[in-house]
Parts: sequence; structure tokens; C-alpha cells
Amino acid sequence: MVAAEGTPVSPPPKAWRAPWASRVVDTASAYLPVLLMAVLALGTWWLVKNTPLFENERVLAPLRHEPDYTMTQFMVQRFGADGVLRVQIEGDVLRHYPDTDTIEVDNPRIRAFGTDGRVTHATARTALANGDGSEVQLSGSAHVVREATEKDAAIDFRGEFLHCFQNTERVRSHLPVVVTQGNTEMRADAMAYDNLAHVLDLKGHVQVVLTPPPPAKN
Repeated sequence: MVAAEGTPVSPPPKAWRAPWASRVVDTASAYLPVLLMAVLALGTWWLVKNTPLFENERVLAPLRHEPDYTMTQFMVQRFGADGVLRVQIEGDVLRHYPDTDTIEVDNPRIRAFGTDGRVTHATARTALANGDGSEVQLSGSAHVVREATEKDAAIDFRGEFLHCFQNTERVRSHLPVVVTQGNTEMRADAMAYDNLAHVLDLKGHVQVVLTPPPPAKN
């Protein structure tokens, strides 16, 4: 607006400026979302850095084939679910291997009890058995004898290696064996015996010797 001649002109009003404290608050408010995002990112990084791994995410070192305990002049007994004694193992030294859950025995003396009560005796220089003793590998002068019953004569197995299965009542070997029952002696390069099926499978070169029974006394 143009003032009339002779009328003094007032200077324009000065621009209003907020106090410095208010300006600081306004600036902080403008950058607050950015600061919160930065703090959140740092917190997330710290949690990832310091959160422990679950057990299944860790790389476990493989177990070595070394015994975790030994026993000398021992006797171990295994019972079935019915509480009946199934296997008894004695020996000079026992070594347990946790990586395979097996036991190794020096000079083992084993008794296994079948479901019919028939007892099987086994000896060898060494034995390797699984954790429950239901499977035993005999090495070195291996000898297994199943006791006689009222109907059947005792059956005798000899060889350098015999593999015995307690639950299925089987004996087998991939090495030469001598099997004796009553007056009959059988030799073979390998064999498999199934007591439940009453089957003896001789393999390879087989030789059978039949000894006549002694004459009856008058």
C-alpha cells in the first residue's frame, strides 16, 4: 500500500523466531523415526550375535572307537521283559565301546537260555556282543554246545569263528566248522543252524562221519 504524501511509513515487522529449545525439540522430532530404526537394527544384530545355537545345529565330533569303561573278572546278566534270565556272560576283561554300543570280552564264558529252557554254553578266546547280549561273535577256538533234551542229543559246534543269535536261536559261520551230535560228526567249509526250524545247512566241502553206537550189553 502506498502511504499518502507526508505520512511516515512504518518499518515492516520483524519475522518471529521460536526459542532455541523449541527448535531443538522440533529437529529431534523430525529425526526420531530414523534414530528408532537405527536402535532397532543394532538390537537385532546384538540378539543374533549372542543367541546360543540349538544342539541340533552344532556339529558334534564323532565318537572314537575307544572303550569308555572296562571290567575285570566280571559277570553280566541280562533278563527278559518277563524277568527270566536270558544271557549270562563271564570273562577275564570286558571293554564297552560307546560308538557302537558293543562289548568285547577276553576269554568269555557264556550261558544263554532258550524259551524252552534249553541252555547253550559258549566259550572262545574273544567275544564281541551287542548291547543286550542277544548277538555274540566268538573268535578263536570258538565252542558252542546246546544241551541235550529228552528227545534230542546235545549238539556241539567248533570252529575259529561262530556267530550266535540268542533271540532267533541260530548259529552260523563263514569259516570251517565241526558239528557233532550224538554219534555223528560233520565237517564243512561253512554252516548255518536254525534251532527253531531244526535245520542244519552245511556248505562247501562237507564230510560226515557216522560212528556206530556201542553194542548193547547182554
